[in-house]
Amino acid sequence: MNSKSNENPGIRLRPAQTSTQSLGRLKISLTAEAELRPIPDATVRISYTGNPDDTIEELTTDASGQTNTIEVPAPNRDYSLEPQAQQPYSEYTISVTAPGYENMVVSGTQVLSGEIALQGIQMRPQAAPSSGRDIVIPGHTLYEEYPPKIAEAEIKPVNESGEIVLSQVVIPETVIVHAGPPNDRSAPNYYVPYKEYIKNVASSEIYATWPESTITANVLAIMSFTLNRVYTEWYRNKGYNFTITNSTAYDHFFVYGRNIFESISLVVDNIFTNYLSRPNVRQPILTQYCDGQRVYCPNWMSQWGSKALGEQGYTAIEILRNYYGDSMYINTAPQVSGIPSSWPGADLTIGSRGEKVLQMQEQLNRISQNYPAIPSIVADGIYGPATAEAVRKFQEIFDLPATGVVDYPTWYKISQIYVGVSRIAELN
Repeated sequence: MNSKSNENPGIRLRPAQTSTQSLGRLKISLTAEAELRPIPDATVRISYTGNPDDTIEELTTDASGQTNTIEVPAPNRDYSLEPQAQQPYSEYTISVTAPGYENMVVSGTQVLSGEIALQGIQMRPQAAPSSGRDIVIPGHTLYEEYPPKIAEAEIKPVNESGEIVLSQVVIPETVIVHAGPPNDRSAPNYYVPYKEYIKNVASSEIYATWPESTITANVLAIMSFTLNRVYTEWYRNKGYNFTITNSTAYDHFFVYGRNIFESISLVVDNIFTNYLSRPNVRQPILTQYCDGQRVYCPNWMSQWGSKALGEQGYTAIEILRNYYGDSMYINTAPQVSGIPSSWPGADLTIGSRGEKVLQMQEQLNRISQNYPAIPSIVADGIYGPATAEAVRKFQEIFDLPATGVVDYPTWYKISQIYVGVSRIAELN
């Protein structure tokens, strides 16, 4: 990649780096825990995880609680394109101090060559001097060893525990993730927004350097599996109080506090209401998979094999049918739980008018109370230049393409953030 920092003023390159180095990009965002409010003027120190006391970069968060996007060394991109012994990502330790909040350290943030790593950090109000808590991100599933998936039927019979409960497939607002095997009663549960859960799992289980069709196929498999757990209330029917586990033997590898990758995030934002179906089967298919190198799984998707097919030009559905058969198809859930109003069916842009524009303007104005970098606008149902500028700033803050047009991903991201800030305000 080109390392000239003047080509993008939002990206900082350390002077010692040269264009011959392999580089990834890193951006940190800080919010107050349980408040969805950005934390400005925080000090963010970045170091190599292997040498955490040697700061290589010090940054300050802006009014939206974000740092500049900086370029940092990463291993050769080819390491992530073939199974091999070399670790394909670099690991960084991020130490954060902010007035009124506990110090935070995130160790093991993963950066891939040529990709943007997005590290969100939630800060707790300060409880006592020198108090703090650390997050340690374990290795990627394609590099480290984890238990292989225990095989299950891809369709759950209604006469077994886990019988179908819901009348239709609904995208849940929140997934409750149990951080351990099902029978580990000491493991904590995390309440995670559905899209953020999918982005976390995909960033933990595939590489963001892979072809877009491969990423899409794997994200579809992750979403369909997750929605099967939601739809059948699989664990609740067994007496548990969670939706899914983070054990690779049972479900997917979710890592609390880990970074995600922008390329994976954008795929999820565009297809998050999709899942995989078979004819005359109402429930989402429990699409299981394995890496295809250390573990072989006939009739399941191979992650490395899906990468090879993507490089050969296969589309996402062609990759999926190669493994799961020609009867597999992509379906769409008719409802997103917790969202005030569904997608209007077409992009909103300059010249658009009506109730959907008005609703979006009102939501943006409410969000701007938490994120003051988003300018307040007149909520009149008319999409003019001021509205486009507010949308563009929203997109910049929430890592969407800054087009100033409310497309499908932007509509649902505005709705998601609006629901979050409104609900927190009600609780307070």
